Amino acid sequence: MAHCPLTLFRTLRYAVFRPIRRPDGCGGVRRGAGAGPLKMIFMISAVYYIFLVFLCTFFMVLSAVALVVCYPFDKGRRVVHELSRILVRIFFAVPPRWRQRVIGREYVDRKKSYVIVLNHNTVIDIPTLYYIPLNFRWVSKREVFKTPFFGQYLVLHGDICINRGRASEALEQMVRDGKLWISRGASVAVFPEGTRSKDGEIHRFKAGAFTLAKEAGVEILPVVLDGTKTLIKKNALFNWGNRITIRVLPPVSAGRVAAAETHELMQEVHDAMCAALAEIRNKK
Repeated sequence: MAHCPLTLFRTLRYAVFRPIRRPDGCGGVRRGAGAGPLKMIFMISAVYYIFLVFLCTFFMVLSAVALVVCYPFDKGRRVVHELSRILVRIFFAVPPRWRQRVIGREYVDRKKSYVIVLNHNTVIDIPTLYYIPLNFRWVSKREVFKTPFFGQYLVLHGDICINRGRASEALEQMVRDGKLWISRGASVAVFPEGTRSKDGEIHRFKAGAFTLAKEAGVEILPVVLDGTKTLIKKNALFNWGNRITIRVLPPVSAGRVAAAETHELMQEVHDAMCAALAEIRNKK
C-alpha cells in the first residue's frame, strides 16, 4: 500500500498498452487467443488500485480532521488508529476470496501496552497487523516518511521516525519516542529484523525493540505473519485467492524482559517465532 500510485501506473500500463502475444508459424507475433481474459485480470487489479487510492485519500482527510478535533482529549491518537483499522478492514473485505485468520487473540490484553515484534516480508505486513486489537505506533525508517501520500499517513498516525544510517541516534530516538507513546497507553510495533526478508524466513534480530521493552518496563508481544508476501505478485497484480495467517504468541512478561540479557531475550523470541512460522506452514 506504500507504493499504490507507482504500482497503479505500472498495472495500467501493462493492462492497456501491452498486448498479450504469442509466436505465430512464421516467427512473428500475433495476439493470443487468451488475451481477453488475461487483460481482464490486469484491469481488475488496476480498478482495485484506483479504488484504494480514493479510499486511502478519503481516510487520510478523515484522520487529519479527527486528529485536530480529538487531540485535546486523545493524546494516544486512538481515534486515528481506529480509523486506520476500519480502512484495513475495507481493504481486505472487498475481494471475496481473501481470507485472514488470527490465532492467539486471547494473548492480547487491550488494557496493556506492549512492544510488538513481527516478521517482515512485504508492505502488506503493515495493514495486516491492524487485525491485532491494540492501539500502536510503528517504528519506521526516515525514507518512508518522505514517500508521497504514505509519509503523510505516518505523520498523522504519530509513528516513530528513525535514521537507520546512524544506529546509536536511531536507538535513542526509538527508546525516547517509544517510551512517550507507551506512557500515553499505546504499544509500539517493530520489525526486529530491521528490513524485509527476501526468502520469507525469519532472520537475525536487532536489539532495538528489546532495549525499548527493557527501558519502558513492558511485555514483548511476538506476532508471526504468513501469506502476506503472496498477496501482490511480482507483476504487481493481486492474488485474488490469497490467505493470510496472523499468529499471536504468548507475551514475554515484563519480569522476564527485565531479568534476561538482551541477546538472550532476542534469541528466545526469535526461536519461538521461527517455530511458530514452521508450524503454520506445516499445517497448510
